Amino acid sequence: MDIVCMDLEGVLVPEIWIAFSEASGIPELRRTTRDEPDYDKLMRWRIGILRERGLGLREIQAVIERIEPLEGAREFLDKLRARTQAIVLSDTFSQFAAPLMRKLGYPTLMCNSLVVGEDGMIEGFKMRVANSKLSTVRALQSVGYETVAFGDSYNDLAMIQAGKAGFLFRTTEKIKADYPHIPAFETYEELYAALDAVLE
Repeated sequence: MDIVCMDLEGVLVPEIWIAFSEASGIPELRRTTRDEPDYDKLMRWRIGILRERGLGLREIQAVIERIEPLEGAREFLDKLRARTQAIVLSDTFSQFAAPLMRKLGYPTLMCNSLVVGEDGMIEGFKMRVANSKLSTVRALQSVGYETVAFGDSYNDLAMIQAGKAGFLFRTTEKIKADYPHIPAFETYEELYAALDAVLE
């Protein structure tokens, strides 16, 4: 039995931190896992910037409420979920994801959580499990699933390469150049056709 595992930000919805960077006028927060492979380092750096600026969870959630899925994402996801089992594996946080999941029709999501102080400031974060995307794919494989995965960033590469098929979607030119053996697509139509061809 197949299950499709996919990234969230940059694939189904815009990058949350880029949207918040634009809304807050803090250009440094545009940095994402497309730029920094070390997620722990990236998040600690982000939290430091937020603390310096006195910005907390409430300010980020207000921006997220205004984010809409990428054009065609909801339709793609609905079509895929009618075809096979699908799950969103993201390094985002449950406190960020709720409005986005509603707009996407409530797909299954596995993500992480933030540690938030009584004053609403983000103090840290809790990863669901180490190497969460790869660990989840391996766990699914251990209970009889064959995985197919796609994403756009460095932190997606392990899950993409661990299954029977994997794809890059709307990734950077650098990642495409560094991983030329992974098929890369720019449209949901192309991606769906590639998925359909490898699914049982």
